[in-house]
Amino acid sequence: MTAGLFFEYIVKSGIILIGMTLGFAYVTYYERKALARIQARIGPNRAGPWGIIQPIADAVKLIFKEEMIPGRADKLLFILAPVITVIPALIITAVIPWGRSITIFGREINLYLADINVGILYLGAVASIAVYGIVLAGWSSNNKYAMLGGLRSTAQMISYELALGLTFVSVTLLAGSMSLVDIVEAQGANGILGWIVWNLSQPLAFIIFLIAGMAETNRSPFDMPEAEQELTAGYHVEYSGMKFALFFMAEYIKIIAVSMIAATLFLGGYMGPFLDQLPWLGPVYLFIKTMIMIFVFIWVRATLPRFRYDRLMAFGWKVLLPLSLLNVFIAALITVLVGG
Repeated sequence: MTAGLFFEYIVKSGIILIGMTLGFAYVTYYERKALARIQARIGPNRAGPWGIIQPIADAVKLIFKEEMIPGRADKLLFILAPVITVIPALIITAVIPWGRSITIFGREINLYLADINVGILYLGAVASIAVYGIVLAGWSSNNKYAMLGGLRSTAQMISYELALGLTFVSVTLLAGSMSLVDIVEAQGANGILGWIVWNLSQPLAFIIFLIAGMAETNRSPFDMPEAEQELTAGYHVEYSGMKFALFFMAEYIKIIAVSMIAATLFLGGYMGPFLDQLPWLGPVYLFIKTMIMIFVFIWVRATLPRFRYDRLMAFGWKVLLPLSLLNVFIAALITVLVGG
């Protein structure tokens, strides 16, 4: 590896880490403003013009907030758990392409960090390990409510991960590749009509992906691991200050990541008009699609009540899993017929 290529990877990695961290802060602002509009309220409007400095004010508050560790907690795991939770959320977007390539100072720069031939498997693997931090947080707190939250998160992840993974299978079959760059390029032949979401069975896969993605991120109405009416906050009940902020950060970064993955797999990713003439439009198109998907998460939170836990589990096993298997069967049938 040349020094120039190494520097390029460092810069791209920095852009992803800084972008996701700042993105988390302003997704919270976006959510609070959108929820306020849906609920006929004003939302943040004091810190800066239109309240745009509110995320910075929240960060300063959390930095200086007192942190406490329960006396009988496993201190090492208690401290490590938030870190273990946030790291997978930050690194999962490494394989998501933002665009094709641009030329800067005579050097061609690909607008993605890594194009690996098993990008889909990478997404599934990294998404699966995030639950370890939540389970360790619940166990290390030495609190029964926290432990129940960690157990719920594990059961929920296993139940909905199956349906989520099967949507990856159908997309891989139709695109003919597990590389996310290849999947996006396969959707670019016929403009918006070439998006995978318009394929025969893929509107179903898209809906399953969104539902399972909400369950994976513990978002309402799937926020049973932290249901305050039952568990008083669940797995993070003993956390405060910046340790709590890391859990909060992980949730919102995962929302951004799931939205980016949905846009990449089903909505053409960075594809859009005039991309051949203006390749820098790729990140703009991906940003717009991601913001629309984030709004769907916010909209669902504002309108749907929380599931009862037994119904949440039954929905994953008895509804989403059979529908996901049916979707894979239809996608395989389409692939065989078209390929034949």
